[in-house]
Amino acid sequence: QVQLVESGGGLVQAGGSLRLSCVASGSIFSINTMGWYRQAPGKQRELVALMTSGGTTNSADSVKGRFTISRDNAKNTVYLQMNSLKPEDTAIYYCRLWSSRDNYWGQGTQVTVSS
Repeated sequence: QVQLVESGGGLVQAGGSLRLSCVASGSIFSINTMGWYRQAPGKQRELVALMTSGGTTNSADSVKGRFTISRDNAKNTVYLQMNSLKPEDTAIYYCRLWSSRDNYWGQGTQVTVSS
């Protein structure tokens, strides 16, 4: 059993910043990739950013230059630094982890950006 716990969401004004964290615990055999997805009301869940164990990153065009993903492999933790936030970034942000055996989702953390 693997648990992912996100934190750091909240309410922020447009132009502000937030830093999300996701800590993985449990029966983790080998973590490959960790990343972030988001889902806005009435929309499909979409990829925000991900990082492989080797440090390769991929991110959505809508967040490039504003969001930065990073990892602390020793702590099984992935971060998402979000700067220059826009109202359209409002969503529930979910952490996702791919191991050698399966993939897992966190419960999500709400990010709300007011205009």
